[in-house]
Amino acid sequence: MWDFPQATALATLATDIYENGGVVAAVCHGPAGLLPVVLSNGTPLVAGRKVSTFTNEEEEAAGLTETVPFALETALVELGANVTKTDNFAAHAVADGRLVTGQNPASAARVAELVIEQSTAL
Repeated sequence: MWDFPQATALATLATDIYENGGVVAAVCHGPAGLLPVVLSNGTPLVAGRKVSTFTNEEEEAAGLTETVPFALETALVELGANVTKTDNFAAHAVADGRLVTGQNPASAARVAELVIEQSTAL
């Protein structure tokens, strides 16, 4: 979470994958890597899309609010993402087309399933 927002090589790779028809996925704090992803039309990848991520409530429940450099859920919303979530630490994943995200580690298996579904639909 500390280095993903400045990881320009990762952002470029994710943009290339997405714009060439591939699936981009992240789970838990991994969506921090989506923050710098901007499509060639200038739009953030997450803008107007359903995404899930480790929530502000989960950060608080885990006692990490003062540890993490920013609130990831809030940062995604500020870029125009439509954050979906469930109860703290429960599995929740969402696919918005070829963008697949999960709320927390419990969501990893469902994220993988959704990636496979999206990949086979191509």
